[in-house]
Amino acid sequence: MTVLPKEKTNISVDTLKKITNTDLADLCYNTEQAIKAGGGFGWITVPPRDVLKKHWNSMLFVNTNTLIVGRLNGDIAGSMQLSFYPPNNEAQKRISTIKSHFVAPWARGYGLAKAMIDYAIVKSKENNKINIQLDIRETQTAAIQLFESKGFIKWGENPTYAFVNGNPIKGYYYYRNI
Repeated sequence: MTVLPKEKTNISVDTLKKITNTDLADLCYNTEQAIKAGGGFGWITVPPRDVLKKHWNSMLFVNTNTLIVGRLNGDIAGSMQLSFYPPNNEAQKRISTIKSHFVAPWARGYGLAKAMIDYAIVKSKENNKINIQLDIRETQTAAIQLFESKGFIKWGENPTYAFVNGNPIKGYYYYRNI
């Protein structure tokens, strides 16, 4: 029996400040795949491609958002929105929020999600934040396990956080002091 070495995999994480056509195609395709796999950060059915393009292009226009992307061998394979409160919100100015976190199904298992979380923590610290928060559907069990393994603490539940096919889905709220 011949055992072939595993393909060399290069993982990188960065902040997307401009979306190229290739990056936009990667983001749209991987969003579609994540939605089909049940982890489309709020979408239940795949929207038309023009809706996805508008969604991703609009991300860069909100100055309180940072679009973090995870790359596998140079191709975008996941993303995360890191949000900061606007300057007029003095009470929450030291808090950041993880939103819209996903890794394409074909890119799971390489540590990309962990790398994006670590990057979000670093970016939060660089922006003088001391707390990072997120919320997540109860059905996202792998993501829940990942966030808990990274030190996030569940502080609350909402029994009607979301509705999928007319059925209520519980949501969990997490925080981590950094």
